[in-house]
Amino acid sequence: MKAMIFNIQRYSLHDGDGIRTVIFFKGCPLTCPWCSNPESQKFEKEIMRKQSLCIGCSSTSCYKCSKSPEDCPTGALETIGKEMTISEVLDEVNKDAVFFDSTGGGVTLSGGEPLLQGEFIVELLKELKKKGINTAIETTGMGRQDIIIEMAKYIDTVLWDFKIMDKKLAKEVVNQDIDIMKNNFEILIKNSDKVEIIPRIPLIPHYTANIENIEKILDYISKFGLKLVHILPFHQYGSSKYRAIGKEYELKDIKILEKEEIENIKEFIENKGFRVVVGG
Repeated sequence: MKAMIFNIQRYSLHDGDGIRTVIFFKGCPLTCPWCSNPESQKFEKEIMRKQSLCIGCSSTSCYKCSKSPEDCPTGALETIGKEMTISEVLDEVNKDAVFFDSTGGGVTLSGGEPLLQGEFIVELLKELKKKGINTAIETTGMGRQDIIIEMAKYIDTVLWDFKIMDKKLAKEVVNQDIDIMKNNFEILIKNSDKVEIIPRIPLIPHYTANIENIEKILDYISKFGLKLVHILPFHQYGSSKYRAIGKEYELKDIKILEKEEIENIKEFIENKGFRVVVGG
């Protein structure tokens, strides 16, 4: 059994408790224009071209270079995506075990959308739990219900992203079927007696960071007795990746939210009876 993985990030202080190793799975059904990992969207391997490393050894720039990454002398060309077995992933995770023990950390599955490679993540989670390693997943909930039910047996924390709650807009902007997302969330709730479920709201100007959308999210999750919400302010950290993979970044001119704006949203959510963590 193999999965397509595009990064394993060590010493992460986010995406769960303690120091964590984050495994990024390639492939996502959504098309969020603000995605900070655009190289995660396609399931297939891609070539990332870093123009800053190009020395012009070809007759054209790196963006049109015909060389393969293996032939590039400076590393300006990089293959994004690698098929890995469970044992290969575990070998990488084991290198960080000392940090898990000392900080209460563990492994977080991210992406992309990890649920797209559901059979693999379930088997990986089983092996991680055998080792006593804390497990978490970042997801939009776009996967099979049987995978979600099985995953819930071996996961400690689910970080569930709620984006756009208007059904028509969600389909148009991010290609998400809200009904599928809601059904899957409720399946998780029913099968998660020992799972910590944390709703997260990315705060994207003009898309998700408006009170009407946030209120719809809060009204929905309040039905399940959840009291902790993470809000994720918009940033431009991943913008350079778009050019590197030959894509246009649509949100390059959108400004990040001011500190006061984030605080106002935080206060609004708290007044609805939730505890709020900024960043998550």
